[in-house]
Amino acid sequence: MKIDLLVAEIGSTTTVINGFIGLNSPKPKFIGQGQGPTTVYQGDVTVGLEMALEQLAKSLGENKIDYTEMFATSSAAGGLKMTVHGLVYDMTVKAAKEAALGAGAVIKDITAGPLKEDDLQRIVDIKPNIVLLAGGVDYGEEEIVFANAKKLASLPLDLPFVYGGNIKLAPKVEKLFKEKGKKIVLIENVYPKIDELNILPAREIIQQLFEEHITKGPGMEKIRQMVTGTIIPTPGAVMKGAIALSDEIGDLVVVDVGGATTDVHSVTDGSEELNRYLIAPEPREKRTVEGDLGVYVNSENIINLMGKEKFSKFVGIDLEELNSLIKPIPITAKEKRVSEGLTELAVETAIKRHTGVLKVLYGPSGRYKIVEGKDLTGVNWVIGTGGALTRLERGQEILEKVIKGNNILKGNIKGELLLPGEKAKVLIDRHYNMAVLGAMGVKYLKESVLLMRESLQV
Repeated sequence: MKIDLLVAEIGSTTTVINGFIGLNSPKPKFIGQGQGPTTVYQGDVTVGLEMALEQLAKSLGENKIDYTEMFATSSAAGGLKMTVHGLVYDMTVKAAKEAALGAGAVIKDITAGPLKEDDLQRIVDIKPNIVLLAGGVDYGEEEIVFANAKKLASLPLDLPFVYGGNIKLAPKVEKLFKEKGKKIVLIENVYPKIDELNILPAREIIQQLFEEHITKGPGMEKIRQMVTGTIIPTPGAVMKGAIALSDEIGDLVVVDVGGATTDVHSVTDGSEELNRYLIAPEPREKRTVEGDLGVYVNSENIINLMGKEKFSKFVGIDLEELNSLIKPIPITAKEKRVSEGLTELAVETAIKRHTGVLKVLYGPSGRYKIVEGKDLTGVNWVIGTGGALTRLERGQEILEKVIKGNNILKGNIKGELLLPGEKAKVLIDRHYNMAVLGAMGVKYLKESVLLMRESLQV
């Protein structure tokens, strides 16, 4: 049996391979998955990939998989690590951060204003894959931005730098980095005018650079022996899938609960009425990453949100048993109960952090309203993906409970959370391949959307 396309999702601990046929027909078909451990730190990622292929072949009753094309997404070896540096936190820094997160980056450090010695040392210690420098609206501030460029160009790092700041400085910045023997990529300003975000050019170039430099990860150079097409960061692939799907079915939110992080992606402009009260611009396509909310690696952080004793009562498990029941893949009924409890707390906390707030304030001229953050009230669909929400029986119920505001945790949010309204429908990515289909969409957009709709049953 020849498979038209394989898409590998190479995670931190598990590598999953997905098979598709009929890509040149009106009815493309997802035929199955195989998985194996990710072997990037053993120096050869293809070992885990081969194991996943063997499992897929076995599930299809074949001895070996024969394929025409293979794409991949990866968050192995720490994913796409970036540091982001701008001028004013709520302006150029925020724009640069949104661009990096939307591309699927894991942001390891953010600075605003002049770079200091300890900032520079931290960047060296982090050893990022890419450094993004922004700052200044077009034809605005130059001095601090160029001083930051000089400091970054002098760092003992062999990696690509991206400049997305004041356009007037671009030629000087390019010359400076080239004189230092550093790779520099110039893009449009991420914040060209006050209250204007321009993050798409940055997102595209970051993903391109990730693909070019991913082979520098331990063992990742061998991936090219098998992959014939694109390799993009897994979170960036989820965002691509969310954008493609929203073009077809309307505004949406995707909640991706994993073992190490919980990501929330939203694609919506918000409501016209509430946009009048926004105090800072928000991107249409936004991603937030909660690195402390993983249902396995960071389970202790999630439990601490409630307290261990309260959590054990919440899931109906004795305190003494609790730690032994936290598993990467829950199998027994008790393990599943614990995992569901962790997932519910992770979803609630991540959505609260992603969602904007409407506040009523009082000033000299009387009562007035402001909106801080992302307005989700116009969202039509809330989609659950990731291992926890797609594999646990209560995944859909958990999402529905949270977006209706039936919270477990007592929060100190001042104002009204701008959550999806009553019309929003909850869907589960039953085939667990939102990231995979996002990667497929780079070449097979129409087919990827059809398959997404099938997985979501919409």
